[in-house]
Amino acid sequence: MPQKILFVCLGNICRSPAAENIMNHLIAEQGLSDRLVCDSAGTGGWHVGAPPDKRMRAAAAARGMNFVGAARQFQPQDLQEFDLILAMDKDNYRDILAQDPQGKFRDKVKMMCSYCQKHRDQEVPDPYYGGAAGFDYVIDLLFDACGGLLQTIKGNV
Repeated sequence: MPQKILFVCLGNICRSPAAENIMNHLIAEQGLSDRLVCDSAGTGGWHVGAPPDKRMRAAAAARGMNFVGAARQFQPQDLQEFDLILAMDKDNYRDILAQDPQGKFRDKVKMMCSYCQKHRDQEVPDPYYGGAAGFDYVIDLLFDACGGLLQTIKGNV
């Protein structure tokens, strides 16, 4: 049974789908697609069904990548279904844990930036209200974090 990873941000159109697509790219490069399955969700439901933000898709396309997906809202059952849940920022982290009042799944909820190898950021900044440079930076940051995450879990899959 493959290990299941869920990336979570606020609206599920910028950061978490970028993390999902980048992680899937790295997993495919390592030939681990049969052992790791990724998904993404948002703590808010404003964009349910929407594709990744066009500015994030443009930043990805400039690197030869095609970001795909449809936004969905984080659900309490995600805490049971996924082996690892990665929050993009502290607000998302708190919102996820709020859906686990008994704290049964607390150990599987982590901060995305805790896997960074080069960047010192504590959180993945939300590029939604900024310019193109913010989307490029988030992709760089997520490549770093996803690479570190894959290094960490590779021996266990």
